[in-house]
Amino acid sequence: MTPGNRKVAVVGVALSDCGRLDDATPYALHAQAARRALADAGLDRTRVDGFASAGLGTLPPAEVAEYLGLRPSWVDSTAVGGSTWEVMAAHAADAIAAGHARAVLLVYGSTARADIRAGRRTGDLSFGSRGPLQFEVPYGHTLIAKYAMAARRHMHEYGTTLEQLASVAVQARANAALNPEAIFRDPITVDDVLSGPVIADPFTRLHCCLRSDGGAAVLLVGEEYVRDCRTAPVWVLGTGEHVSHTTMSEWDDFTVSPAAVSGRLAFGRAGIRPDEIDVAEIYDAFTYMTLVTLEDLGFCAKGEGGAFVDAAKGRLLVGGDLPVNTDGGGLSAQHPGMRGLFLLVEAVRQLRGEADGRQVRRPDGEPPRLAVASGTGGWFCSSATVVLGR
Repeated sequence: MTPGNRKVAVVGVALSDCGRLDDATPYALHAQAARRALADAGLDRTRVDGFASAGLGTLPPAEVAEYLGLRPSWVDSTAVGGSTWEVMAAHAADAIAAGHARAVLLVYGSTARADIRAGRRTGDLSFGSRGPLQFEVPYGHTLIAKYAMAARRHMHEYGTTLEQLASVAVQARANAALNPEAIFRDPITVDDVLSGPVIADPFTRLHCCLRSDGGAAVLLVGEEYVRDCRTAPVWVLGTGEHVSHTTMSEWDDFTVSPAAVSGRLAFGRAGIRPDEIDVAEIYDAFTYMTLVTLEDLGFCAKGEGGAFVDAAKGRLLVGGDLPVNTDGGGLSAQHPGMRGLFLLVEAVRQLRGEADGRQVRRPDGEPPRLAVASGTGGWFCSSATVVLGR
């Protein structure tokens, strides 16, 4: 093989301990997830020559790499919120294909929940007030308010209802009930979602992701390493990235997310149509994110997301037409800050047939063949989509 045409596979995935971890440090969670991912792949850490991490340390990823005992010759610390890890996976795949690295480890760990509990930070983490944000900060326009405003616009334009948005949370919880690692597993109804306390109109509490501690790791390698791994490879088939806006006034259309571009690029490069996908893992800090991302990835037409996610149809369930966020997602499973890496872990587990009681099956009884993981960062500021296949 020659640089530039090397195939790239995910061979190791893992989560650290997750949930309520008052005594953990984010460094320890990075290390725990990294060790588990390497053990999953059956590769020694000395084979790792690429490393990607963001969100921790004064000099990420150098500081985290040092903590893990790594001396990488390829690094990435791109930080674009929730889509960070799909962007990093895309960059890592490109680097491996080009021969710049052979084994790249993506790692994340956060004690977001424990930090609030201990008073080390507040619940509303400020993004700062310099640059373009200075024109919005004085008006108290928080991150959640931006998502809520976008959801209201979709409701105005297309008649999307509160019940339809609530259906996303209901189906995520039903999937979480099958996942022993999920934090919240008790069933909820549409009425439960609608009757909760309002956080930012139209979102009640159950429209919003939970807050947890935890970490994840993913190991990508060139095809020449696959034979040395204990796991079946999951191939990176196509990726796409897109940055939309920072200031809400510069967002052309609140009903179109940057996934409309990143998804088109990823599917096009993979040579895959959306209707061929067996399972979708989508960033879901809020219910509206799932709905609009499904539209923009091409699983339904623009404006039809509300009907598509209706709980009565059960499409998003593990046994549904398009299983979405099969682990319960950020709404019910876990959400330790930038959750994009968890999407890749769950997609790989599904494709390898290792998802325990929540395993998706094709009509022939086999595990899924194709999956998509799509991360969103900021307030729909960025998106990255990764198409995976076995």
